[in-house]
Amino acid sequence: MAIMGALEAFVMNLAIIGTGYVGLTTGTCFAEVGHNVVCVDNNRDKVQALLDGKMPIYEPELEDLISSNVSAGRLAFTTDLAEAVATCDIIFIAVPTPPHDDGSVDLSYIEAVSHDIADALRPEYGYRVIVDKSTVPVSTGRKVYEVIARYSRADLDVDVVSNPEFLREGSAVQDLMHPDRVVIGTNSQRAMDLMKRVYQPFSAPIVEVDLASAELIKHAANSFLALKISYINAVSRVCEKSGADVELVAKGIGMDKRISRHFLNAGLGYGGSCFPKDVKGFINISRQLGAPLHLLEEVENINATQLEHFVNRIKEQLWVLRNKRIAVWGIAFKQNTDDVRESVAVKIIRRLAEEGALVTAYDPKAAETGAKALEGCPVEICDDMYECVRGAEVLVVATEWKQFANANLVRVRELMKLPIIFDGRNVIHGENAVHAGFEYHSVGRKSLYPANK
Repeated sequence: MAIMGALEAFVMNLAIIGTGYVGLTTGTCFAEVGHNVVCVDNNRDKVQALLDGKMPIYEPELEDLISSNVSAGRLAFTTDLAEAVATCDIIFIAVPTPPHDDGSVDLSYIEAVSHDIADALRPEYGYRVIVDKSTVPVSTGRKVYEVIARYSRADLDVDVVSNPEFLREGSAVQDLMHPDRVVIGTNSQRAMDLMKRVYQPFSAPIVEVDLASAELIKHAANSFLALKISYINAVSRVCEKSGADVELVAKGIGMDKRISRHFLNAGLGYGGSCFPKDVKGFINISRQLGAPLHLLEEVENINATQLEHFVNRIKEQLWVLRNKRIAVWGIAFKQNTDDVRESVAVKIIRRLAEEGALVTAYDPKAAETGAKALEGCPVEICDDMYECVRGAEVLVVATEWKQFANANLVRVRELMKLPIIFDGRNVIHGENAVHAGFEYHSVGRKSLYPANK
């Protein structure tokens, strides 16, 4: 898979601080194109697990790439930040930036790493570039520079860069290896030239901007995508009332090149580690700057009420949910990941359990992470998607895994007590469901019933 043309002249020594989704995937893909990469984490157990070849996350293709690049000597893992700073030209910060309740971002991890970098730097190491890879509010890069300058032991030759990531969990490797664009924000041409050297093997368009603009681009981009999702979900409710088909409406909208079809899929709303946090963060940033983005507040509202709207439709069908057996397919926030952070599927499971429903759930990759997220919730997590529906009165599809779309619906019908499907992701073919004997309810489309109903 390695991209040809990563010439030795462009090989650099890179440090990635933080081995979460962003740090681990970024570091691995940098190694894949030929750079020498050391990934640093202060969690000794996590580092040891990586050294032992154990994956802390599920991400397609990533495990094989880590194994091959470790074997090739281009990728290493350590807890020794000082050694990484001493030997690497560019140091990427990819640590968590969790939200506070008010939407502001907890920058304590960024500050702590900046302090550690300042302690580790020495004048004799020469020029160093510090890169914010984490999603951060505007002005964070300036703060990082101030911390390093304040706590360093001597005058240092350092520049700070913002290089936001645009990774989609479930396709992060492909997004990194074949990016739409690379955003590099800095006020230093020297730093820009080094960063362009890092990305030269990827043959991607580079957007050269100032530090503040780069920091805003990530929040603005994710918030716009969340807006598209909330918009089509709002349209889906109009479709349900009018008898229109949201899939056809989205197709007609998306064929306009100014809009595109991407992120116009009606469903249960957005979740995950990025969109909820980034929308809240951008709202908070805009308020602090005195230019509040009220539009994004409505985006949040639509997203929150979409789940409740869906649950109410199930209640309308079953009348009372208490002691009703409901099977939920999906726990992860999207397909091809085991990530359950801000998962709408998890929220639905909890909501149904609150109503007294007897909930079973299945996910092909998120059983373990889901069990932790649902701790204290009376839900049975199953090992098999078909056993999950045994005796169920309703099947809810909450995550868009391909195996759910391709399920043997005749077998599912035989196992269920009542033939009712609520497809929250519009992944099952409605006519196939009806042919198998189901009542089929989806998002933004007419409900379908067998001929004898």
